[in-house]
Order: sequence, then C-alpha cells, then structure tokens
Amino acid sequence: MSLNDPSPQQNGGPNLVNIEVMRNHSELFRAECMRLILETDKACKRMQDDDNKRLDQRVRDIQFLKKELELKLEEIILEIEALMMLQSRVGKALEGCKDPLRVTIQCLEERMKRVPSERLHDEVDRELLHERDVIVGVASLLQRVLDQIIEQIRLNRSAKYKLEQDLKEKFEAQCIDNSCALMTTHSINNVNMSKGTQAVLPSLAVTPRQWENISGINIAKAEQQKTNSLSLRALVESLLEQTAADMTKKLQATTGALQRNVQEIKTAKSQMEDQLAKIMLEFSSEQRVRQELLGALSENEHVLNLAQTRLALRRQRPSKEQCYDPAQCQLLAEVQQLTAHLNKLREAVAQSEEEQRALVRCQLELQENLEIKTSSLYIDEIICAQHREPIVIRNH
Repeated sequence: MSLNDPSPQQNGGPNLVNIEVMRNHSELFRAECMRLILETDKACKRMQDDDNKRLDQRVRDIQFLKKELELKLEEIILEIEALMMLQSRVGKALEGCKDPLRVTIQCLEERMKRVPSERLHDEVDRELLHERDVIVGVASLLQRVLDQIIEQIRLNRSAKYKLEQDLKEKFEAQCIDNSCALMTTHSINNVNMSKGTQAVLPSLAVTPRQWENISGINIAKAEQQKTNSLSLRALVESLLEQTAADMTKKLQATTGALQRNVQEIKTAKSQMEDQLAKIMLEFSSEQRVRQELLGALSENEHVLNLAQTRLALRRQRPSKEQCYDPAQCQLLAEVQQLTAHLNKLREAVAQSEEEQRALVRCQLELQENLEIKTSSLYIDEIICAQHREPIVIRNH
C-alpha cells in the first residue's frame, strides 16, 4: 500500500490507535486508583491504630497522674482535718488560760485588801506575780501558735484546691480521650464537630513535659505543705505538753506557798491566842493583887491612924507625965514604920495600875493582831483557796 493512500481512519473511521492508547491509559489509571485506595486504606488503618495506641497511652498517663493526685489529695485532706482538730485543742487550751489568769488576778486583788501592816511582798505575792507572768506568756505563745495553725490550714486548703482543680481537669481530659479512643467512623454523631475543629496553635499548646510538670508542681507543693503541717503539729504537741506542765508546776508552786503562808499565819495566830490567854490570866491576877494591896493599904492606914490617935491623946497628959517612955518610943517608931509601909503600898498600887494598863495595851494589841491574822487567814485560806480549787490544766 502506498504511503499516500488514505487509511481507514483517514477515511472517516475511528482512530483505533488513539482508542487503544486511551484504553491503556484508563487501565493504568484504574490500577493506580486501586493502589491509591489500598495505600490510603492501609495508611488510615495504621494511623487509626497509632491514634488508638497514643490515646490509650495518654489515658494511662492521665490515670497514673490521677492516682498520684488522688493519693496526695487524700493525704492533704487528712492533714487539714488533723490541723483543725489541733486548732480546736489549742483554742481550748487558750480559752483554758482565762480562768487561771482570772483567779490569779483575783487572788492578788484580794490580798491587796489586807491591812497595810500585812500587805507585804511575801512569797505568796511573788509566786502569784510569777504565775500571772507565766500564764500571760503561755496565752501569748498559744495565740501565736493558733495563728500559725490557721495560716497552715489556709495553705493546705490552697494546695487542696489546686489538686482538686488538677483532678477535675484530668478527669475531663480522660473522659474526652476515652471518648476519642472509642470513637469510630460509624459512631460519629456530630460530623460538623470534626469539620469545625481547628488545630491548636503551637504557641498555646502545652508540651507533654510541661503537662506532667504542672501536676508535679501541684503534688510537690502539697507534699511540702504536708511536711510543714507534720512539723507544725509535732511542735504544737510538744508546746501543749510543755505549757501544760509549766502552768501546772507554777500553780502547784503558788498553791504550796499559799499553804505554807496559811500554816505560818495559823501558827502565829495560835501563839497570839496563847499569849492573849496568859495576858488575860495575868491581868486577872494583877487585879487581885491590886485589890489585896488596896486592902492592905486600908488596914495599915487604920493601924497608922490608931497609932497617931494614941500619940495625940498622950500629948494631953500632964506636963510632968510627958515622959519619953518606951511606949512613946514604940508609938513613934510604929508611925514611922507604918508611914514607910504605906508609901511602899501606895507605890505598889500605882505600879500595879501601870502593870494593868500595860497588860491592857498588850491585850488590845494582841486582839488587833488576832483580827488582822484572822482576816489574812480568811483571805488566803478561804477566798484564795476557793478560787484556786477548780483550776484544772489540760492540754487536750
């Protein structure tokens, strides 16, 4: 056939060569599409498997941190409860300082009501003043401790709040990741959600290390507050025991000084009562002696009067009979002796009266001091003892 002769295609028939080319090209394209479908399907399955593995791992990581957070949360809650109980104990101990302080001040005020001569700065006053200082110091210390406990409770609650917030967020993240892990192409209810979701900007994303560090910081802070709480509780327990022991010791010392003072007052009062009884007895004896002196003085005055009367009568004898005879000598000597005796008796009567006045002064002084001692004894033994009797120091 000559090249210039027209072929069937050129004569208006189909171009078989082109058709063949097109058919081959279509077959190749179909094969490529099938390969692409298979590769895409495998890639999707592989990516879904990787997604599921990553999500499962993520859920396990969240669960692990959740357990750590829950454990630390439980510990901090227990620590808060322990601190609140300790706060109540310290508050009661602080409240318990009011009665002893009130009693101590009342005892000091009552003892100031004693008479000036008894208002001495004795051992009881010194012990009461020291007791007041000890109670005030203990109350001040307990108040500072109470403030520290309140502040530590606040810090613990802050740590608890952060743990709870972290747990809440972990729970929400776990629920979302669990939903994502269980989600399939057939279980998607809201198709528009995936279409409308945009990728998180890298600048706002948190790296896994940062994510883990956030919980680690919360756990570390909670652990630190727990450690601080334990140290504070141990310190407060020691302080409560020590302050209770100090106050008990001081109260016992003051009570002992008060008892010794009461015993001293009783001894002095007893001695004064013995002396008063002896003074009263001596006064009675002195009165009897004075009466006897007065009786003797009266009798001797009568005898002197008799002798003087005899002398006066004998002076009336006749002049020749005015003889200095023995009778006259006796009468003159008798007058002199009786006069001397009477002077001595009068001096004795005056001395007896002075002795009686001295005894009366002693009696009055003893009675006054007995009243003072009785008043002091009533203040120390009755009033102060009654005030101090119900005082009980507790550290719980």
